[in-house]
Amino acid sequence: MRKFFKFIICSILLVLTSCGAYFNQPFNASKARIGENTSRKSILDTILPLNETIVGVYKFRDQTGQYKLVENGSTFSTAVTQGGTSILLKSLEESKWFKPIERENIGNLLNERQIIRSTRQEYAKDANEDQTTSIPPLLFAGIILEGGVVSYDSNIITGGSGARYFGVGGSTEYRQDRITIYLRAVSTSSGRILKNVYVSKTILSQGISANLFRYVDIKRLLEVETGVTKNEPAQLAVKEAIDKAVEVLIVEGIIDGLWVPKGGEETIKLVKEKYLIEKEELESTALLDRKLEDRRGKFGLSISGGTALIDGDYSNPKEGIAINSSIKIFLKNPNLSLNLGMGYFRLENEQVFKEGFVSLDTNFEYNLLPYDSFSPFIYAGLGVAIPNPRDIKLYTKFQYGLGLEYLPVNNIGIKIFGEQNLMFNDKLDLLVNGKRNDYFWRFGVGLNIYIGKPYKSVKAKFFE
Repeated sequence: MRKFFKFIICSILLVLTSCGAYFNQPFNASKARIGENTSRKSILDTILPLNETIVGVYKFRDQTGQYKLVENGSTFSTAVTQGGTSILLKSLEESKWFKPIERENIGNLLNERQIIRSTRQEYAKDANEDQTTSIPPLLFAGIILEGGVVSYDSNIITGGSGARYFGVGGSTEYRQDRITIYLRAVSTSSGRILKNVYVSKTILSQGISANLFRYVDIKRLLEVETGVTKNEPAQLAVKEAIDKAVEVLIVEGIIDGLWVPKGGEETIKLVKEKYLIEKEELESTALLDRKLEDRRGKFGLSISGGTALIDGDYSNPKEGIAINSSIKIFLKNPNLSLNLGMGYFRLENEQVFKEGFVSLDTNFEYNLLPYDSFSPFIYAGLGVAIPNPRDIKLYTKFQYGLGLEYLPVNNIGIKIFGEQNLMFNDKLDLLVNGKRNDYFWRFGVGLNIYIGKPYKSVKAKFFE
């Protein structure tokens, strides 16, 4: 019975962890539906043009020549949709700033107009009537739009995690691709490129799985497996990137005076302000959509508490209290700071040694990701441990450690850390034995409070 209950509990847990897969499995064929819309918000949601501009699009296609990746074998299926022109025409129509005209299949249009003209001539001849055979002229475009999909980068970041314990396990995997497009507006009267914009979009793929492998009896083996994989449609990613490119083309054109919105100068000022805010955010966003931000001031105050554990000449060490406070001064660099600290800690061995110490420490700390909410850090420096402040006795030491800091809001950080303190002599526990000097560990959690403005603004690097 006990094994049966374990089986039931494990099965329930597996179902619950993958409930999204169970509740959304496509058991039946679905009907055709109207195409999905992207959920992206636009600067131009409430701004309309004074006059719509007639534009022509001859070709906006895949310029990468890249084929889909497959694990085994080969494929001639392209990684990027070949219908970029159709997507761009739809985006232009939805923007309400342009009147697109047919140019991709202009030969078909001209042939059909010739058929109309010939049919009218034959009808007028048979009826012996003087009827006109002319048809209205084609609209011409003052601007043509060119460009295309210039790159499709596969697996720019991949990763995952998993765990297994006594035959029960689960794992997650993810992968990101990146698509890049260019769009330019060209004047048909002069051939001058009026505006050229560049937009990129990531494509996410995720997989979650859980499984159970267990002998429920001597001759009976139970295997349970479930999972779900989610791939962002490449076509929707291309559509969103083209929508964004059209938006940027319009916004930069408004700022440069190529297009005129309703509302005059006030609307132009509003569009410019929103666009500058978006560009500032772009400058502080790294390649992998990591938001980089100046989160810490020039100075900081830190308090922490935890435990200390000696490793000396006696056996059976016990955990003792450890508290510390420090001042953090950044050295004109968001990565590097000087820490001046003072604290108290107690070291103890069972029924042999017990002593409290005051410590004075000087450390140089290096913050690996100074612009992120989560950031690992390492530090090292020199210090002294004073067993009794009334006695002039100092134990010099070298300490180094590492930790992780999380900032829920700017200028407030929560940290966890571990530190090893290496003594320069073997007298810390009042017993000299062997060739190795004494040392001790400190582990704890703390709070960092930063003061002042950062030294400089963030500029995202290409590979962060």
